[in-house]
Amino acid sequence: MNAAMTIRAMIAATGMLALSGCAYMDMGSVTESDFASSSAASYMDAARRSNGLPAATPDAQLDRAALEQARYMAAAGEMTHTTRRGRDFASRKKDNEIKGVAAENVAYGATDIGRVMQMWMESPPHRRNMLDPRFSRFGVASASDSKGKRYWAMVLGE
Repeated sequence: MNAAMTIRAMIAATGMLALSGCAYMDMGSVTESDFASSSAASYMDAARRSNGLPAATPDAQLDRAALEQARYMAAAGEMTHTTRRGRDFASRKKDNEIKGVAAENVAYGATDIGRVMQMWMESPPHRRNMLDPRFSRFGVASASDSKGKRYWAMVLGE
């Protein structure tokens, strides 16, 4: 078996599909997912205003990028910024046509939006992303794996 055939066999065996030139994991093991930006808006607004910043607004494009990452993490069963196919945030940003400066926060285990927002605000690098004055838009989404463990992603952009 040549190398190309071996790679194709590995992709098929792990449930990976190639769509539109991008690799996506089969999301069959993901039991629940949702956009959470509308619920997160009040938390973001309060955090930013208490730090002298204007509110950031929920954004559908960033919601989709966040949901993609949350679903990937739930399907993979791990919290990560880089997928097993080597797609890091920079490549996913490009694939999702997100222009300008952007950042991503990820988390797992929180059962609701209030808890995950608190976790991010208590983490200096995540807090820095949420309070970055360059960001005016955000998207938040979550997905649960087959055991009910919830994975979260937030994408922030200009």
